[in-house]
Amino acid sequence: MAKHEELQNGVIFPAGEKNPFSQFFVGQSYLKGLVADPKVNVGVGNVTFEPGCRNNWHIHHDGFQILLVTGGEGWYQEEGKPAQFLKAGDVVVTHDGVKHWHGAAKDSWFVHIAITAGKPEWLEPVDDETYNKL
Repeated sequence: MAKHEELQNGVIFPAGEKNPFSQFFVGQSYLKGLVADPKVNVGVGNVTFEPGCRNNWHIHHDGFQILLVTGGEGWYQEEGKPAQFLKAGDVVVTHDGVKHWHGAAKDSWFVHIAITAGKPEWLEPVDDETYNKL
C-alpha cells in the first residue's frame, strides 16, 4: 500500500483529469488548471502524481517555474546536482534555462501546485536506473 493514498482525491484543490501532457511523464499524473484567465500569462496548475510517476527532464525558456508542495513525498532534481527530497510545505524555484525533473517518490502519492511562465522544452525521460537509486 502506497503512502499518502488520500491525496488521490486532492488536497486543497481537486486532483483533476488525467494529465493531457502524459506523453512527457513516466507513470500516471493528473492536472487541474487553477487560473483560466487568458489575460494572465502564467500557468497555475495542481499536479497529482501516482507513486513512481515523474515527468521527463525539461527546461523552461523565457520564464521560470515555482513548485509549492501541498502533499505526499517526491523528488526534484536539476541536471548535475543531487536530487532533493520534497514534502508538504517545500517550495522549489526553477530559473530560466535550467534542465530539471520532478515527481513522486516510488512509494508515495505526491501533489504540488506548479506556477509556470515561459515555454517548456520537453526532453528525455528520467531513466529507471537513476530514479530507482533515490
